[in-house]
Amino acid sequence: MANPNSWWQAVLQPRCVAVIGASNSPDKVGGRPLRYMQRFGFNGRIFPINPTRSEVQGIKAFSSLREVPDRPELAIVAVPAANALSAVQACAERGVEVVVVLTSGFGETGPEGRAVQDSIVATARRAGMRIIGPNTQGVANFGNGTIASFATLFSEIEPSDGPVGIVSQSGAMSVVPYAHLRRAGIGVRYAHATGNEADVTVADLAASVLDDSSIRLLLLYMESIQNPAALAAVAMRAHARGVPVLALKSGRSTRGAAAASSHTGALLSEDRVVDAFLRQHGILRVDDMHGLVNAADLFLSGKRSRGRRLAVVSNSGASCVMAADLAEAHGLDMPDVKGPTRAALAAVLPSFATPSNPLDLTGALLSQSGLFGQALDVLARSDFADQMMISLPNAGAGYDVPGFVEAARSYSHRTGAAVAVVTPNPSTADAFRKGGIAAFDHDSHAIAALAQLARWNQLEAGSASPVMIEDIKLPLLPTEVPYGQVYASEWASLSLLQACGLPTPRMRLCHTPDEGRRAFAGLKAPLVIKGCSPDVPHKSEYGLVRLGIATSDEAAQVTQAMQQRMKDLGVRSEGVILAEMKKADVELLLGGRYDPKFGPVITVGAGGKYVEALDDVAVLLAPFSRAAAKASLQSLRMAPLFGALRGDPAIDVDGVVDMMLRLAAIMLRAGPAIASIDLNPVLAERGGAVVVADALIEYAEGQQ
Repeated sequence: MANPNSWWQAVLQPRCVAVIGASNSPDKVGGRPLRYMQRFGFNGRIFPINPTRSEVQGIKAFSSLREVPDRPELAIVAVPAANALSAVQACAERGVEVVVVLTSGFGETGPEGRAVQDSIVATARRAGMRIIGPNTQGVANFGNGTIASFATLFSEIEPSDGPVGIVSQSGAMSVVPYAHLRRAGIGVRYAHATGNEADVTVADLAASVLDDSSIRLLLLYMESIQNPAALAAVAMRAHARGVPVLALKSGRSTRGAAAASSHTGALLSEDRVVDAFLRQHGILRVDDMHGLVNAADLFLSGKRSRGRRLAVVSNSGASCVMAADLAEAHGLDMPDVKGPTRAALAAVLPSFATPSNPLDLTGALLSQSGLFGQALDVLARSDFADQMMISLPNAGAGYDVPGFVEAARSYSHRTGAAVAVVTPNPSTADAFRKGGIAAFDHDSHAIAALAQLARWNQLEAGSASPVMIEDIKLPLLPTEVPYGQVYASEWASLSLLQACGLPTPRMRLCHTPDEGRRAFAGLKAPLVIKGCSPDVPHKSEYGLVRLGIATSDEAAQVTQAMQQRMKDLGVRSEGVILAEMKKADVELLLGGRYDPKFGPVITVGAGGKYVEALDDVAVLLAPFSRAAAKASLQSLRMAPLFGALRGDPAIDVDGVVDMMLRLAAIMLRAGPAIASIDLNPVLAERGGAVVVADALIEYAEGQQ
């Protein structure tokens, strides 16, 4: 069986490259790939295709692809959009493996362009050929000079091979991180852009990059995630190799939530689902381009933070204060210096310095050069911190910078901690970088990078944990829904959840006043009475909820009134629900939604009538582990309410976790048949039970 990824070799290490639409001008789209490959050391054969010239940029040209002496593995198409399809057809006939279509004017322009783009892909698939683009800036491998790209920055900022791979949907966003990294002295091997992703996606090219054992950092820019399963496989491969993957995903938007009818739908923006997907697969999402490249030196150092404890050492009191503020803002802990460590520091510091964290070595560092190494030696002998920031606003001529570098290297080696240095002095920064220590211009950049490293380490730990799908027994879920029915009634919803092991209050379904009176006798007052109709998903605004029913006569009267109210509203009635009222010390929301790309998505957060206003939710993609469910609960702003407070016992967090796992099992079993399930409120009593007080199941349109 042929290797489905054999096309990677055609992108990474082609022996022959054809440029269709080759230009003699090195500044034109069809000329730049020729110029770059000659300039940056491509040692394969290049076949310019130009019917009007015998030579292009000093290389023999051919009038058509049929005339070239060898079969090119890789072809670059740089012809007008009207000629692109015929160029791709010629590639298919010649047995080309991968075509990079630089030309624009296809799916991004409208239906007509989309139709041509679809024809290009269909032609390629019939021939077993892959398409990168169209509308792409191209791909580049600086390890061997395969530059199938027209990016301007490659001529402005000289490439240098290195351990970083960049894969971007946008052409510009493939070269912007390249430029930042090169200015920082970091080499880049790959700078790939996928363009319209008519065929090859970011995940596909990322997988090819990870196949290169020299890559130690992978940076992604995405506007959409076309194939979550492929990206998840990339993340798994990266984890196995210990390669950090950072992603900048643009398009944060909440407009789609405005039309949602359920609480879960209103809270679950696409961006939150993407967040959950990336987090669960160990991909660190960043907010901007600076975040994508800022910590590259730290990630490439190979140091991994065991936790979030930060030590700060400086020769400036102001830097110490600012670092403490920044650490708190980024969620890093700064442990106090105590016991033997404090005493040992006091023994080496000047009498006017304080053994603390942050540690101000004061201006004495200029005259007492050994002070730096002595202080770091003390800290290295204690299990004090997971990371260290060294801020040296005053360092350079007159300071023992080589000694500082050696002390920092020794500290990092002995403790395994990541170390970041901040200095405005270029020579000092260069000395630390040459010693393998990441250097930054600003305290804020260093702290942000260390926080990013700590976040990634937490993600890695989570993604390394196996996802256990617990053996939860479920009844047969409904596969047929009455025609035209969008929602299950509350009784049907709660009955299904009850059968699946989710606890609900004791309740009865009644149709007449006498049934209401008899039901009251078998339940514990006070009761809540609710009209039950599949046509009214949210009942309170229609007068279909009454609380605090305390007598059998009242139960009979309200049962009759509810039936009349549903008749007046012109909605179908399935009866009236009488249920025991439960004490609610904490109200939660649990929700499930089937996402067509990502599958079942589970939401947990603050519940009740103000759920959208509170907007305090965590999102998980099913399946997930019990530990992941518990961690998501603890991530909520309301999490402090879950523990014991002022002598009152804690709520049953394990009970909530069990509900989350059961809800996930239901959504996984139902698949796309159930669009969403809303459990709101879920009532938690301190020292007592957790029950689902109200539920709404929404069927998928195809199931109506």
